[in-house]
Amino acid sequence: MAKLGLEKAIIDSDVYANTVRRFREEGIVLPTFAQLGDPSQIPDKILDRLEDVGPDDPDPLNLFRVHWFLDADRKSRTTVPGYVELPSSLTGVDARIVVLLGERFPMITAHKVLAAYGCIVPRVITGQFDPIHNRAVWPSTGNYCRGGIAISKILQCRGVAVLPEGMSQERFDWLEKWVNDPSDIIRTFGSESNVKEIYDACNALDEDPQNIIFNQFCEFGNHLVHYHCTGLAFESAFEDLNTSGNLNLAAFVSATGSAGTIGAGDRLKDSYGTKIVAAEALECPTMLYNGFGEHNIQGIGDKHIPYIHNVMNSDFVAGISDAACDSLFLVFNQSEGRQMLAEKHGISAATIESLASFGLSSICNILGAVKTAKHMGLGSDDVIMTVATDGAAMYATEGPKAMNKYYEGTFDSTIAEQAFSKYMLDQDLEHLLELSTIDRNRVFNLGYFTWVEQQGVSLEDFEARRDQDYWRNLRTLIPAWDELIEQFNAETGVLEAL
Repeated sequence: MAKLGLEKAIIDSDVYANTVRRFREEGIVLPTFAQLGDPSQIPDKILDRLEDVGPDDPDPLNLFRVHWFLDADRKSRTTVPGYVELPSSLTGVDARIVVLLGERFPMITAHKVLAAYGCIVPRVITGQFDPIHNRAVWPSTGNYCRGGIAISKILQCRGVAVLPEGMSQERFDWLEKWVNDPSDIIRTFGSESNVKEIYDACNALDEDPQNIIFNQFCEFGNHLVHYHCTGLAFESAFEDLNTSGNLNLAAFVSATGSAGTIGAGDRLKDSYGTKIVAAEALECPTMLYNGFGEHNIQGIGDKHIPYIHNVMNSDFVAGISDAACDSLFLVFNQSEGRQMLAEKHGISAATIESLASFGLSSICNILGAVKTAKHMGLGSDDVIMTVATDGAAMYATEGPKAMNKYYEGTFDSTIAEQAFSKYMLDQDLEHLLELSTIDRNRVFNLGYFTWVEQQGVSLEDFEARRDQDYWRNLRTLIPAWDELIEQFNAETGVLEAL
């Protein structure tokens, strides 16, 4: 189980001692998961020094900004995570749709840097990763590998990004500035839905013992950091909104991707009885129809079921078309679309400005929330929460592609109105499935072909994840890891010396 990140004791004392030495020399302190879930617990002496550190600096102190409670300047800490509540004039539904903003995270302007931290730190504090001799390999369709490269640079180790060649140019531009060597960017065949090709490349890299693969699709640190930290952030935002005490947190929507973020839904279900909605691309409807195909909703790679997806706890699957996401991306970011929203639908300037915070997968999540609200018949006292992993800036080169693909290179106010009506206001209830026990087991079983047949997970370990006790027991890892982090920091002596 070493490849799944489930240890809570030191595995290799020599590697551990080597890492302690390296972090002492480099002045690296590791935040606990408790501190990232509740940044008010971060020591004042860390916060004082952070004032002189930019949010995009590869400075070890920026590890203490890898949380949801940052202001719009991405430097200052807030008491409530940044979120946007979308008006019904935009969504076409009475339910209150609330979106947390991932673009406020440091270094990569996306919340996947939190997932990267959650995956590597359990290996560091158990002596399974040596920053001097090992290379950290980050398989992804974009943001997670960027987060991994950022964390690697901070931890003074070599990081390798593995991602499909068809991802947005902005991802590659960022990577080229951050990697130690151009060869540390490995482009695999295909685009968003070509996850197996990423696995194949990682399996080849895994033959070299110096390479440690941090596969977000099966690293339980990814699930747990979102259950704990992202879940707490959503709870904080909901309580901030629910001043009357009368609101119902009806649903949480997340495109599955690696199935890390959707782990926050498990926490919200525990706290509020919230329904969990897994969104996927309609052009590659794996969960809905055992389907396959290509799509452009970048960040939600599919044609497989992630190992860390708690499928038996999910309630709905919603299929969202990439044509809808591409078209609304144009509406939200082209001047003609923004003007149309203001003049014809009375949408405020502040809301229109916030639309730049939504990348392609963010729009997918919002559409999943709209579809869910219609299906469940939700009203103004009902809240659906979702996440904007990244903002529009990560997809600037995708806009012209969408305009040429769908609108022959022209996008005026009439086309914008038609696209907005078709894909947002008039969204239908097709391709949304409320999961029965049979459906959950069907989706769960699809994972067998990836994880048992291809990746070598034992059938016993694979089957154990059907039981919710398995997932509840996993959560004991968070306090155990925090104890190890505190022990590790004590041994480096860096925090004490600040």
